[in-house]
Amino acid sequence: MEHCDGENSAKRPNLSDGGGSEDRLSALPDDVLIHILLKLLDVAVAARTSVLSSRWRRLWTLLPELNFPSPSDPQHIRLALTAHEAPALHRLSVYFIDATADSVAAWLPMAARRLSGNLLLINTAPHNETEDEAAEGGALELPCFENATSIHLELGYLGLAVPPLGEFAGLTDLFLACIKLHGPCKLGEAVSSLRCPSLQRLTVSDAWGMGNFNIHSESLKKLKLINVHQLQQLTVMTPALIHLNVTSCFSSSHNLPVANISAPQLVSLDWGDHYDPRFTQLGKMENLECLSPYPFLVCGRGDSAHELNSSCVRLLQRFELIRSLSLLLAYTTDTPNKQYLMEDIKRLPDLTHLALYINPAGHSFGASVFHLLRMCTGVRNLVLTFYSAPHHPEAQTPCPSGCACDQPPNWKTEQLALDRLRVVEIWHLRATEHEAALVKQLFEWETVLEKMTVYFHCSVTKSTAKKFWRMLRNFSRPGVRMIGRRVA
Repeated sequence: MEHCDGENSAKRPNLSDGGGSEDRLSALPDDVLIHILLKLLDVAVAARTSVLSSRWRRLWTLLPELNFPSPSDPQHIRLALTAHEAPALHRLSVYFIDATADSVAAWLPMAARRLSGNLLLINTAPHNETEDEAAEGGALELPCFENATSIHLELGYLGLAVPPLGEFAGLTDLFLACIKLHGPCKLGEAVSSLRCPSLQRLTVSDAWGMGNFNIHSESLKKLKLINVHQLQQLTVMTPALIHLNVTSCFSSSHNLPVANISAPQLVSLDWGDHYDPRFTQLGKMENLECLSPYPFLVCGRGDSAHELNSSCVRLLQRFELIRSLSLLLAYTTDTPNKQYLMEDIKRLPDLTHLALYINPAGHSFGASVFHLLRMCTGVRNLVLTFYSAPHHPEAQTPCPSGCACDQPPNWKTEQLALDRLRVVEIWHLRATEHEAALVKQLFEWETVLEKMTVYFHCSVTKSTAKKFWRMLRNFSRPGVRMIGRRVA
């Protein structure tokens, strides 16, 4: 037994024999060894290879990417940046848990001087409910990253102050989430062309302290503003902008929001927010192809329900011709004694692609889909996606007889010719009677359909899916290619 161990020991390769004789691995070129260290995805682990031999001692300092997994130690980050000797730092990734502004400020200016690529900083922390509580933790002063190309900050509701001076000359992508803005310098000033001449993509999500956002950018192509709380005034002057998404930014404002958008090259508009043409100026959008308005409540009670839907209706009336419309139809569980509101939508833009996202909450939705389809009989592609809130799975009791959701009741017998509809996709089918009724009518209405693809929800058993699938195939006419799949 001892003899065998000795043989294995003699054959086992050593990183170093202690006398300076290098092993085969250490004989590899620096770029190969650096590539190996990058695979470790942890600066601390890479640095520990220094003990293997003198060949490895300073190799980790030449890494072009530094990754600090959670929970990162600010002192270790500062020391690693000080020791870093690579010609360029192309990527810096840092993950914190409940960090403070001071702990990030201890190393961030050093990173700003070194970085010539991407910065990813994610701080996981509980949401401070009030601005006063956030102010107690101070604000992180963002240094000017002159050579960075991408900055992604998720700050866990730390305060953030953008620099009043300096140019982010190489920055093309900026992502800011879970932030509370502080300081005299407005974010719009910092991201406009004078200081971000190369910026192409900007996302601001779940942000506080942006009562006004005013951006003038010659280079910006994609702008997303999602849950920018209490936004009151929005000005976007972006001649190269292609995609604009404004969602849940004005809903919490106590005053009437004002927006002025100038984006003549805009192709895609996601406006999931209040819209009133008296206060929201969208300018000329002659190149617009894709539109997604505020969700539409199918059934409701009184003037408040009509007012809620007015933003969607007004935006649909704003455009005459687009290629694609995406619309969310929302139902509530307490629909009895409420009005059917689909009649508020009196016309749709001329379009060829219609995507409907339906949250049925156990109700019938065929009448609503019929109401929309009869206003766009030239549609060629139809996508239906069913979804339910986590606390309202679709295994619900059917709605009572006479429920407003099934208005008008004659939708199954009305004549409708969809003589250009060629492709239908249905996502997250749960094999309900309401779904079967709608699919059956689609086959009654279509005349030139070529393909229907059905994706069953993962909660549907294989046996149920097969049975439902056979029923759908019986509805179809010869010549229609039917494809059924189950979403994993």
